[in-house]
Amino acid sequence: MTSVMKRALCNLLIVLMAWTPFQMAYAGVISTDQAVTTSAQADRAAVLSVLSRSDVSSQLQSLGLDAATAKDRVAALTDEEVRSLNGQLQALPAGGDGWVIAAVILIGVLIWYFAFRK
Repeated sequence: MTSVMKRALCNLLIVLMAWTPFQMAYAGVISTDQAVTTSAQADRAAVLSVLSRSDVSSQLQSLGLDAATAKDRVAALTDEEVRSLNGQLQALPAGGDGWVIAAVILIGVLIWYFAFRK
């Protein structure tokens, strides 16, 4: 790269940097009460969003519990209970029994391997 091209590239980059919007980020100190309240509200919202899913509400209905009653019970829980419940919900596997799917795939691969090997 010649010095003229380097100079032109640098000038272009300077102009582009000056042209882009520059936003300052400000950070403030929050109290512990605000942080705990925000965390508890987020946990409670996460649990309520799980309860509002159609498959969860139908499962609750089959167990004899109305979805509105379950939401009322979540509202009555303490922050620590909601945090624990949300932690348990987050620890559950997303697909339910994932080992069953893995076993079926493994068996299929083994059948394919032994059927087509020479």
